[in-house]
Amino acid sequence: MAMNSTDESLMTAVREGSCEALELLFDRHHLALYEFFYQMTGNRAASESLVHEVFYRILTFRDTYRDEGQFKSWLYRIARDAHHDAFMNQEVVFTLEGEPVSMRKVSAYGADGVRKDKSQSLQDALLKLPEDQRELVVFSQCHQLTGEEIAELLDIDIPAAKIGVHRAMMELRDLYRTLSG
Repeated sequence: MAMNSTDESLMTAVREGSCEALELLFDRHHLALYEFFYQMTGNRAASESLVHEVFYRILTFRDTYRDEGQFKSWLYRIARDAHHDAFMNQEVVFTLEGEPVSMRKVSAYGADGVRKDKSQSLQDALLKLPEDQRELVVFSQCHQLTGEEIAELLDIDIPAAKIGVHRAMMELRDLYRTLSG
């Protein structure tokens, strides 16, 4: 397998039984998945476990992959399901332990390695958002999914996805202002 293969062609190879292709997909996507789960839960151990669960599900359900749409949307659909299944019927308390993975748009540390208060407030605000809004912010801002990709992933129309992202960002802004005020 060539390292420059598309995700879709690698997933097609996984569907046909290639472990090498699955390794390449893992190498490409495990950090982004970890960031997604950490931003959703605030918990390192749960995030690591969920990343492994996603790749286990990819292998288990590889026969269900169709070449329709983008691999990334299919991957995050599996990630959403794994997250939902892991926390269904549990009251989850989000805590910030250790050093969270920084959001791509905001550096969590200054040049001196000391944690910035603004970034901490932003992470706290993100964790206070309702899960559906937090998910929209994480997909759009941290993982740079387009409105079209979010719509496909969530099985909603494009305007609804864009409006949802806008409203979630406004709510995040308000929470951030309150926390950093």
